[in-house]
Amino acid sequence: MNHVLPAAALPVAGRSRAAIALASGFGAVAFGWPFFVAPGRLGESLVPPLMFGALLLLVLAVVLSELADGGMDSKAVALLGVLAAVGAALRPLGAGTAGIETVFFLMIVAGRVFGPGFGFALGCVTIFTSALLTGGVGPWMPYQMFASAWVGMGAGLLPRVPPRWERVLLAGYGVVSAYAYGLAVNLSFWPFALDPHSSIAYLPGASLLANLRRYVVFDATTSLGWDTGRAVTDVVALLTLGPVLLAAFRRASRRAAFDAPVSFEDPGAAA
Repeated sequence: MNHVLPAAALPVAGRSRAAIALASGFGAVAFGWPFFVAPGRLGESLVPPLMFGALLLLVLAVVLSELADGGMDSKAVALLGVLAAVGAALRPLGAGTAGIETVFFLMIVAGRVFGPGFGFALGCVTIFTSALLTGGVGPWMPYQMFASAWVGMGAGLLPRVPPRWERVLLAGYGVVSAYAYGLAVNLSFWPFALDPHSSIAYLPGASLLANLRRYVVFDATTSLGWDTGRAVTDVVALLTLGPVLLAAFRRASRRAAFDAPVSFEDPGAAA
């Protein structure tokens, strides 16, 4: 008999949904603005720090919303910190060499078990912590934080399936998210990095479709190999380590009783 897997251990409440939607909307604007506004009009030097500050505020809003709605108690916050530290330690192991990145499978499994809100926060906090540890702070970091947050959140939004299909589902998601991550993060430098006369460079004033066509060709010719390395790493890690982590995280969730109602009793009345 094929039992359907349980729902996320930390479901997203109403206020948290609004905060995540606001953060995701801001992220979509942050990634897509070169297609609608020429970079020079906004001031190239102002966009990254403004994005960085707004991102931190929005991530804080997501976490506070989870706390206020009871989606994340002290145990969940502690777990978030531990997993972010583990992810920050795993990230330099691959260092992105040939696209090998060893951090995303952890975000995917955690998002799957603990839900989209937890996955969103974990993706942001992991990249932020890793950047502080390795000196990787730069204008690209807000893009990496947003994209990683979406990877973790997307894993939490995957449908529930019988256990025997879960590894396949997560491995397939690992492939899709690996290519989507590269496609998104490349926007952090594409409008500024190439000779403007190149056929794959950003062209100010061109139509949306023209720049999209240029960007797709740019991504395919410069990033596809790295994204493939990331996808292969995700698949191997999720198929080999995924089942063990899923079982461990679900066991930790049951013992922590994240979904147990909290009640307070008057000690005097009980006496």
